[in-house]
Amino acid sequence: MSNPDRHPAEVVCGDDPTPSTAIVLPYREVPLGGPRAMPVRRSLPQRERSLIGAWCFVDHYGPDDVSQTGGMVVPGHPHTGLQTVSWLFTGEVEHRDTTGAHAFVRPGELNIMTAGSGIAHSEYSTPETTVLHGAQLWVALPESDRSTQPGFEHYAPPVTEVDGARVLVFLGTLLGQTSPVTMFSDLVGAEVTLAAGTSLDIDVDPEHEHGLLCDTGMLTVGDVTAKPGEIAFMGTGTSRITVEAGPDGPARLLVLGGAPFGEQIVMWWNFIGRSHDDVVGFREDWQRERSPREEGSYAAAAPGARYGTFPDAWDHTLPAPGLPNLRLRSRG
Repeated sequence: MSNPDRHPAEVVCGDDPTPSTAIVLPYREVPLGGPRAMPVRRSLPQRERSLIGAWCFVDHYGPDDVSQTGGMVVPGHPHTGLQTVSWLFTGEVEHRDTTGAHAFVRPGELNIMTAGSGIAHSEYSTPETTVLHGAQLWVALPESDRSTQPGFEHYAPPVTEVDGARVLVFLGTLLGQTSPVTMFSDLVGAEVTLAAGTSLDIDVDPEHEHGLLCDTGMLTVGDVTAKPGEIAFMGTGTSRITVEAGPDGPARLLVLGGAPFGEQIVMWWNFIGRSHDDVVGFREDWQRERSPREEGSYAAAAPGARYGTFPDAWDHTLPAPGLPNLRLRSRG
């Protein structure tokens, strides 16, 4: 998914101070394209916290009536230095990218795209989709791997039951399940569904920090309660997290965890680099490589093109927003 901000700020993300107890990270609403703009709840990054492990971007959307908003309409756009993690609860999204991958994102199935040195992709909800509901997540690649070759993987994790909770582990190891998906840092990602009024003890790595993204219902973690779109955050030093659903209905959540990232990153629009100059270069490459296609040339990508060969199905791509007028100073 693309960052739809028209004037994205350059964000320097680093490891933040670790709170001693659970805290709630709120969200802000941003529009995501379409004729009437599908609303998206963005809870990461934010001023209070920019990273949870290597997780650097969390968008939560839906349940969205596609007939009212137009659904997901995200033409070809670039990424660098990250992995995109697409997870749906309802609906279907068609994915195409410049590695040649053409796939569908479906509920309970993981699509993970490694941008590495550079990739471009598009995402459209399918004509059969009436309700769209899911999460789009980004993982920052460490310095040693941020220029790796781009790639794409699909994985359908088994559904397991743990103490009455429904669990799907799509990244890393949790609750007795392990995902085979390629990762470049120590991470965990899972969907957990609790019946109304029930709780679940989750044994976790105490060297990890964790964000529990509430999807539906009311989620209580320690002495805090999160509503849909909010993240209950727990810092390192915790070996067991107890999650509890409210009495009025089931709760569904995503468990997002990982070892503290230990690096600063600069994130602007859909790019992750290590400096302002990195981002400027990524943007210039994208604008140069997309221009022939926008002008009607369907020639293959020039040798050495960062973002690869565009799929024939694309009739247009997203231009990069204008860079800020001032060079922003590092924070964090």
